[in-house]
Amino acid sequence: MKVARFIYPVIPLVVLILVTETLSRKDVIPRFLLPAPSQIFQAVLDDPHSFGHAFFETALCSTLGLLLAITVGLAFSIVLSASKFFRNMFYPYATFFQTVPIIAIAPLLVIWFGYGSATVIASAFIVSVFPVIANSVMGLTRTDPTLLALFKMMGASDLKTLFKLRFPLALPQILGGFKISSGLAVIGAIVGEFISGSGLGGLVDEARNQQRVDRVFAAVIFAAALGIIFFSLISGLNRLLLRYWFRDRSTDD
Repeated sequence: MKVARFIYPVIPLVVLILVTETLSRKDVIPRFLLPAPSQIFQAVLDDPHSFGHAFFETALCSTLGLLLAITVGLAFSIVLSASKFFRNMFYPYATFFQTVPIIAIAPLLVIWFGYGSATVIASAFIVSVFPVIANSVMGLTRTDPTLLALFKMMGASDLKTLFKLRFPLALPQILGGFKISSGLAVIGAIVGEFISGSGLGGLVDEARNQQRVDRVFAAVIFAAALGIIFFSLISGLNRLLLRYWFRDRSTDD
C-alpha cells in the first residue's frame, strides 16, 4: 500500500508528459507556446551550471527566509498569545504581511536592501511569516481552560505553563503553519529574484526576454521541485515530532 501511494500520483504525470510530447512533436501545439518535455530536458542538459547555480541560490535564500519567518513568527506569537491587549494591538499588522501583494513592495525591498540575496531573503520572509503567526497564535490561545486552571491550581508559573502545556498542545497547529510557509518561502524568493535578477526567478526573467520558453519551463519545474522538497522535509519533521510527543505522553501515563 505504501508503494501504491507513490505510484498512483506518478501515473497522471507520465500520461501528461507523453501527451505533451506527442502534441508538441506533431505541431498540434506550437513549441514556442508549449515546448516538448524532451526539449525542456535538453535545455537543462545544454546549460546545467546555470540551472544548478540558480537552484542552489534560490534554495539557500528560501531556507534562510523560512528559518527567519519561523523564528520571528514563533517569538511574536508567544507574545501575542500571552496578552489579549497586545494581540488586539499588533495582530492586524501581522495580517498586513498577508494582504499586501509581495510584488507590489518588492521594488521597495531593492531600495532598502539593494540587489542581492538580502532582498530575496526579505521577500521570502515577508510572504512566509504570516502562516506561522496565524497558526501559532490559534494553537496557543485555544488551550483547554480546564487544563489551564489545573496548572494554575498546582502553582505552575506562566513560563512553565507555556512550555509544559500550551506549546505542546499547540504543536500540530504550529507545524501546520510551518508546512504552509515552506511553500510560500519559495514563492517569495522567486518574486524577490524577479527584481534582483538572481536565482531561478532571475533565470525565468532572462529566459522570458530571450523568448526561450523551454528554459522558462525548466526553471519553473526546478522551483516547483524545491517547493516539494521543502514541504516534504517539514512534513517529515511534523510526523517525527508528533510521533515523539505522543509516544512520550503515553510513556508518562
